[in-house]
Amino acid sequence: MAKLKIVKFGDETLRKVCRPVDEITPRIKQLLDDMIDTMRAAEGCGLAAPQVGVLRRIAVIEVEEGTVYELINPKIIAFSGEQQDREGCLSNPGYAGITKRPRTVTVRAMNRNGETYDLTGSDLLARAICHECDHLDGKLYTDVQIRPLND
Repeated sequence: MAKLKIVKFGDETLRKVCRPVDEITPRIKQLLDDMIDTMRAAEGCGLAAPQVGVLRRIAVIEVEEGTVYELINPKIIAFSGEQQDREGCLSNPGYAGITKRPRTVTVRAMNRNGETYDLTGSDLLARAICHECDHLDGKLYTDVQIRPLND
């Protein structure tokens, strides 16, 4: 497994809309493995493909140690409630802000085997799903930030 370079805020790659994955190839599976290693090495709870310079609709999330969600072509299909909490980003290390996100989110995605599944998460998992899906559309947490914590 390889640790990939994380793209930082200011890089135009983070503002681009990602292309869907049409076929899950060995290269896509390797990217998933490398993204998981990179996320863990950076001590994050989520990582989207554009954060490692790949403009594909792929993200990985691990908010509970040992439970990794691989999201290929994710689409949020339901959400409810509201939460406001601290949010940061591996592409903007050392900075955080308070954002408003749904309390509960359901996302539909494919796993590495091409199987479609629905994932419902609340609190931190809901926040991570929204954050990573935003990355795939060229949006950053600072776009939904209510106020910065680092001035």
